[in-house]
Amino acid sequence: MRHLRKVAKLGRNSGHRKALLVNLACSIILHEQVKTTVTRAKEVRRLVDRLITFAKKGTDAHRRLTVAKLKVNTPADKAQTKKDVVEKLFSDLAKRYEQRNGGYTRILRLGTRIGDAAPACIIQLVEAGAPAAKKDAKKEVKKEEAAS
Repeated sequence: MRHLRKVAKLGRNSGHRKALLVNLACSIILHEQVKTTVTRAKEVRRLVDRLITFAKKGTDAHRRLTVAKLKVNTPADKAQTKKDVVEKLFSDLAKRYEQRNGGYTRILRLGTRIGDAAPACIIQLVEAGAPAAKKDAKKEVKKEEAAS
């Protein structure tokens, strides 16, 4: 049983796993979609959704939390791109998803990867705005009959 085991280890030690997830999250935010394995996508989805929620709140405290999660205080060659990620989060994505309560990413499965037969997928950011409401087919039929 996997009680109290919330993190997929991904075959890496903790430092390597954290770096992998942060870099993958930055790529998703910058490019808005990334091709990866299903297990990695499920793990990074949690991080990306939290970062977008922080950006929607927009306070200085949430900006600091985002910077801490993305580890912006890295060597100079990597820090500039992570600063771009923070700016895109707080300027573009926060406005884009202000009507949406969670569920900012989707995972599209692609089958297996050629080299090692790992289950591959694309993780991407969903469209802007509120999610589409589920339509009730019975109500639509009744409205059409009443209109006739």
